[in-house]
Amino acid sequence: MRERSLYSVLIVTLLSGLALAQGFSTNPIDAAAVTKPGNIAIVSLPVADAPAPVALPRMAPELALQVYHGRTVIQAQQLAGYSATTVIHAELPETAQQGEFEVQRHYSAPRTLQFTAVHFSGDGFVKSNVITRLLQSEVDHVKQEDGGQTAISKENYKFSYKGSAKIDGRTVHIFQLKPRSKRPGLFKGRIYLDAYTGSLVRAEGSVVKSPSFFVKKIEFVQDYADIGSFTFPAHIHSEAWARVIGRTVVDIYHRDYQPVSTSLQASQGSLSISPVPTE
Repeated sequence: MRERSLYSVLIVTLLSGLALAQGFSTNPIDAAAVTKPGNIAIVSLPVADAPAPVALPRMAPELALQVYHGRTVIQAQQLAGYSATTVIHAELPETAQQGEFEVQRHYSAPRTLQFTAVHFSGDGFVKSNVITRLLQSEVDHVKQEDGGQTAISKENYKFSYKGSAKIDGRTVHIFQLKPRSKRPGLFKGRIYLDAYTGSLVRAEGSVVKSPSFFVKKIEFVQDYADIGSFTFPAHIHSEAWARVIGRTVVDIYHRDYQPVSTSLQASQGSLSISPVPTE
């Protein structure tokens, strides 16, 4: 595991070097522009144009997958915490009930997640029985999770390449994922990787094992965004079929990420997030 992780990190470094090399050009000095008044040589250099944007090379599918694994290793090592604004919209189509809850999210690696309530509108039943339970289950999951058990890795999944496509103007490589075991937290579906950076753009599919007897099926589509050198969830749309309340549709939006890297944490002291009250 360590050897493969280091290899993935090395690939990221090499790609960065390749991108930088492609971003520079060498302008030859015109010999006619060199004069020698006395013993002083005067060299007239061409006026530099504005630097051209660095053009990354398109990666082969397997290389993009390796770079993606490398990015997850780097993020796990360098992300000390973050804050963000999260808006959860949930509805129960069969009863025409809905609710929307805005919260401030505070995460401190590796196992602390807290929420501060900002605003709620809608039906109290949806707040109590859907959104609040969803937030609490996420907190519990972070506290208990062994990241290796649910990671999108070759230990947990079989990958098969399914071609390329465009998502919001980005060229992506598509991989079909089949979990190696039927374990909570794993899913059957697809991931979409940026063909030039290896970052995760989208994941979609269905959960292979329901977290509860009362939930029969869960399907989701989750989009991601790159914030600096980190990749975070931006929006998830999920639909679940429950035995009691029927279909539940949930959309979760994340914005205003403020990540804290371990290097910044080391220079400014430890990251401290005090417990916050909720409504």
